[in-house]
Amino acid sequence: MNAILYAAGRAHRLGKLGEERPKILIEIGGKSLMERHVEILAQCRVPKLYVVTGYMRERFQPVFRDLQSRHGVEIVELFNADFTEGSALSMHASLPVLEQVEKDILLMDGDVLYDARMLERLVHSPHRTALLVDRGFATTDDDPVLVPMRDGKPFDFVKKWSGTADNVGESIGFFKVSAADLPLVISETKARSVGPGRSDSYDAILQALVKAGRFGAEDVTGLPWTEIDFPEDLEYASRVVLPALKQAG
Repeated sequence: MNAILYAAGRAHRLGKLGEERPKILIEIGGKSLMERHVEILAQCRVPKLYVVTGYMRERFQPVFRDLQSRHGVEIVELFNADFTEGSALSMHASLPVLEQVEKDILLMDGDVLYDARMLERLVHSPHRTALLVDRGFATTDDDPVLVPMRDGKPFDFVKKWSGTADNVGESIGFFKVSAADLPLVISETKARSVGPGRSDSYDAILQALVKAGRFGAEDVTGLPWTEIDFPEDLEYASRVVLPALKQAG
């Protein structure tokens, strides 16, 4: 099982720090998010990582060479030249890989600091196509992507969700997709490569799979993690999440 990491965007909401480097290369506790991803993927025995770059792509190459040599995970760049538009175009940049997949593949947001047990749970999920959910979310956060579930199965994937469900969790931003379900990913991605769809988030592509009943869910409530969007997220990551990861480690 290989992985695709989406890291093309410019981190406007991080202010000056986001202008100086791609978000995934920002260090937390002396180690970049990129390195933390590669370490965990190596633990999960993922042999190859594709990274979709965009903003400041030139900063990645020396990092890729170093991490590949130290952790044994092959790293291949996929470039999204249209990174200033919707993130669905980052998914489009990964189509050459998705169209050749014969086994399961991991699709991962780049801007997450997280417990390795989350990815292990996803890799070993009995669901052929699965996502991770945290039921301990707060709606006061920056519009979390919510996953309402009925009888244990996700039925929507959207911000500002409201309605009736057995449980509702926040998406962590990591997905295992089986080869059998990739044709729907590919068709939804291609539909958003032209016209108004170019401004879409790739959340819209994943929502189509959820609504089609393709996803199962793995509950990771209680494990430490955070998404990095704002300066206060970096403070929370250093003050709360990183100590919890060290304690769990």
